[in-house]
Amino acid sequence: MAIKVRIPTPLQKLTQNKSEVAVEGSSIREVFRNLEKDYPGIQERLCDENGTVRRFINVYLNEEDIRFLNGEDTKVKDGDEISIIPAIAGGRGA
Repeated sequence: MAIKVRIPTPLQKLTQNKSEVAVEGSSIREVFRNLEKDYPGIQERLCDENGTVRRFINVYLNEEDIRFLNGEDTKVKDGDEISIIPAIAGGRGA
């Protein structure tokens, strides 16, 4: 089953400058593992050594934050879309 994964600009150098890629998998965790097989080096930027999505990376399945679903174990199906969005820090200094 093909899942569309939207890649943020800072990681596109790892996906041959593609902003979207199709990846197989039945869960977020499996999609990320398969993403790593196709695009080596990307998983370490998304997940820590335990396979947990890094706290400064937001992952959405069909526009819903996976942290409010089942995290990395959230099931996916053919046609779903995953968006990877790095958190942006900033603000106005005093």
